Amino acid sequence: MPELPEVEITKRGVDLHFTGQRLLACTVRQPRLRWPVPVQVQSCVKQILQGVERRSKYMLMDFGGQVLVVHLGMSGSMKIVSASTPWDKHDHIEWNFGEKVLRYNDPRRFGSVEYVEKAPGWENSFIRFAKLGPEPFSEAFTPESFFKATRGKKVSIKALLLSGFAVVGVGNIYACEALFRSAIRPGKAAGRLSRANTQALHAAVVAVLTEAIERGGSTLRNFQAIDGELGHFQLHCDVYGREGQPCKRCGGAVKRRVMNQRSTFYCAQCQE
Repeated sequence: MPELPEVEITKRGVDLHFTGQRLLACTVRQPRLRWPVPVQVQSCVKQILQGVERRSKYMLMDFGGQVLVVHLGMSGSMKIVSASTPWDKHDHIEWNFGEKVLRYNDPRRFGSVEYVEKAPGWENSFIRFAKLGPEPFSEAFTPESFFKATRGKKVSIKALLLSGFAVVGVGNIYACEALFRSAIRPGKAAGRLSRANTQALHAAVVAVLTEAIERGGSTLRNFQAIDGELGHFQLHCDVYGREGQPCKRCGGAVKRRVMNQRSTFYCAQCQE
């Protein structure tokens, strides 16, 4: 699933290539994604793309009075191609800006495109954003706020990271890596973490996500940047995908267990 780094890479690409350009046409070839693509997306035609932002794993395409909220789901990606390029099998939506077009590809169709009338403070009332925690690179995400978010929580610290309550955008691969760097066992109850634990994990989350963005995200299956470049953070992981291999820190074997239906990789010797 594309997580925060992959969405950030996509957002930057769309912003770089299309912001300031007028949308000439929008073609919806497959309207049945996770939710039906709203017909109102056509109201963005003839409007200029004012900018592209990101909130958690959502990409926000701002057309002035309208915003398209895009979620890549489990297997979605955006790509920039020439207008004459034939459609691929799983290309579902096309935004035509002239010589170049932006296409949304999603083999599993768990992604979504939603339409929002832009008004002051709309982000605070949009239902998808209602329970989202702070952005990892924002001033709202501090060691102290993170520590407070763990208090009284009986769920595992990995589950808390994935929930988006304490901080948004930390997917499975990045949770495993951040927990390894901070030497915290994934199954440890979040409420049992000390202040020093949460401070170390806070720093690890920010560092891991920063490095993932710098490396173009992670391409485990379908993800690619809009120019076709694949992510390569997964090639530099300390524990993720390394079951049975030596821990890079202590030499013990990296283990894998299933937690909340997700593969979790960790070192039992140096993560407590």
